[in-house]
Amino acid sequence: MNKDDMLNTVQDIFRDIFDEDDLVVDRTSSSDSIEEWDSLAHINLVTAVEIEFKVKFALGELTSLKDVGDMIDLIAIKQT
Repeated sequence: MNKDDMLNTVQDIFRDIFDEDDLVVDRTSSSDSIEEWDSLAHINLVTAVEIEFKVKFALGELTSLKDVGDMIDLIAIKQT
């Protein structure tokens, strides 16, 4: 799966978690740009991403993520 496909899948996860069918997520999206993205939503997002992509994030990895692009890059590394 390439990074564009990953972004589309991540966007579907965001739409599901935030219950917003028209939410548009790009590589620069972050908790600063999505008002509903709080700590509980973050946990739900991480869990859903781990399940969907069959990866497991370490706590140190999660704290270093600044935006969706960083998450996609980390997923790509973990899937190689």
